[in-house]
Amino acid sequence: MATTSRTLALWVACVAQLLVVLDISVVNVALPSIQADLAMGPTQTTWVALAYGLGFAGALLVGARLADVLGTGRVLSWGLGAFTLAGTVGGLATDGSVLVGARAVQGLCAAVVSPATFTLLTTTNPEGPARTRAVAAWTAVSLAGGGVGNILSGALTELVSWRAVLLVNLPIGLAVLAGAAVLRRRFPDAPGHGRLDLVGAVLATGGFTCATYALSAAGGHASAAWAGAAALAGVVLFVLLAAQQRRTAHRLVPRGLLRNRLVVRGNVATALTAACFQVGLWYFLTYRMQGPMGFSPMRAGLGFLPLTSALLVVNTWITPRLMARVPSRTLVALGAVSAAAGLAWQAFAVGDAYVLAVLGPSLVVGVGGGLLTTPLATMVTTGVPAEDAGAASGLMNTAKQFGGALGLAAATAATALAGTDGAAFLLMGALVGTVALLAFRLPSPRERRASGAPVYD
Repeated sequence: MATTSRTLALWVACVAQLLVVLDISVVNVALPSIQADLAMGPTQTTWVALAYGLGFAGALLVGARLADVLGTGRVLSWGLGAFTLAGTVGGLATDGSVLVGARAVQGLCAAVVSPATFTLLTTTNPEGPARTRAVAAWTAVSLAGGGVGNILSGALTELVSWRAVLLVNLPIGLAVLAGAAVLRRRFPDAPGHGRLDLVGAVLATGGFTCATYALSAAGGHASAAWAGAAALAGVVLFVLLAAQQRRTAHRLVPRGLLRNRLVVRGNVATALTAACFQVGLWYFLTYRMQGPMGFSPMRAGLGFLPLTSALLVVNTWITPRLMARVPSRTLVALGAVSAAAGLAWQAFAVGDAYVLAVLGPSLVVGVGGGLLTTPLATMVTTGVPAEDAGAASGLMNTAKQFGGALGLAAATAATALAGTDGAAFLLMGALVGTVALLAFRLPSPRERRASGAPVYD
């Protein structure tokens, strides 16, 4: 593939992924304005954020498999088009139920778009420095999206309207769709591989949606009474899914992926990392700045700039160069230790001024996150056959989403028990610190090749 086409593929993948990640957090600061404008109750307002997360996490495995079956370009274009349309409907909504429904549809579309963006990168860049740089850009966007979402939400809500928070998807989405159309004309999708197991798709989506709802309830973001029923339903659906997948020839997750120790252990480390970086870190910093520190929405959004900048700079420009000289698992361990140290600093800086309670520890956390995420993402997709690239991407994204949901639930519970957000940061630091220990259980692809063992087995 020509360099210009790879550059276009990188731009399409990263901007589409930014849209998906932005919409996880972009409504957070705007929720009070939404509640007042649409006369919504507190519970219904919570669903504006929750509906997106449920659809996103619930359908990831299925959405990823669609790229293998139907073709990455086709699935990315269809999913992004529907995502943009749903965001526009939400931004124009005059009724709370319409807004919640639009957010749920956006979440389902995000579950299709996000794995397809990563698959686009791994199939257009061969293993090596080119893929490392592409993955570094994608992970930087994924990491920084939470901070960018809060910054954008605060600015648009305060200067324009909460509607602009959702309507901003329209011009950006149309631009990315145009780029994706150019790519599809230059490089038509290869023939699909296998077919989608519809029974497994329904069971998986239902199971993951129920599990996500139960975790959200544990974090205080949904009804505890319904949470027990959701958890029980999730267990039943997962049991049925496991039995059904043993009998089908078209598994949602190919058997080879689950036999690959690098993929399995790497995804465990990914889930633990996401327990901090996916949602929890942004959530608790938002409340720290707008609560005890008394920051306005815009000022709180700008307060994320040091963390966002550190993540972007280290992940995009420093880590890819280090990966050419330092083993990936060493970088993962160093990054995890740095992130854990920054979170511990944040935990014990409760009540201090911005410089000590947010700025300093954010820079340390940002350096750590920037060091560890790209090596992890590269490791869990290295050596995977092209026909299973979508499934591998979906598995990684599912680990991220559920790690984030579990981390937020656990950190919220810790805060409630201790009466201070310091407990949340300390718990997230412990989870990320565990990744440092796990890192040395991750065999590097280079070492596996040198020993004669297949990277994908």
